[in-house]
Amino acid sequence: MRMASPRRTSLGLASFAVALLLPHVALASGHKTAPPCVSATEASQHPNTEVCVSAHIYEVVELSDGSRFLDVCPQALADNDCRFFILSLPEDRETVGPLRQYKDMDVRIRGVIRPMHGRMGMLLSHVRQFSGGQPRFKPNPLLLKGFNAQSERMPVHDPNLAPSGRGRTFMNNQDKITLSDKKP
Repeated sequence: MRMASPRRTSLGLASFAVALLLPHVALASGHKTAPPCVSATEASQHPNTEVCVSAHIYEVVELSDGSRFLDVCPQALADNDCRFFILSLPEDRETVGPLRQYKDMDVRIRGVIRPMHGRMGMLLSHVRQFSGGQPRFKPNPLLLKGFNAQSERMPVHDPNLAPSGRGRTFMNNQDKITLSDKKP
């Protein structure tokens, strides 16, 4: 009976260990498969959730106030039966860019489905949403009311941080100990 050499055995064990650990390394590296996109007709069934929507853009409509709509419903469908739309606001024009290029194209767009004017809609605020990216962050204007970065006032009024009546100190006056009171 012939014995395997120690070198051959250690190589076999090393390759076996790599084969066992490889799937775990791939999972830990952060590569996730993107969830499939839902169709424009299914999008209205996912309120207040962030999803990827796969849709055909039939028309790009621009209103007089600068708002733009990506029409995802065919012309044969009545306007009242169209339950989903994509909206781009005028203040997002610079970050979204031109939308006419998407007319008659199939797109995949990521965003939060929200109820808007009796229908479900998605707000398009940045061009990266077409490639699976996040919408543009918009701070809540009610939280920023009266905030000035150069003032020493806190940006948010928190009653726990305000002094109550007289000023708060680290120790009360009664708790202070003088050095002469200490005995060795």
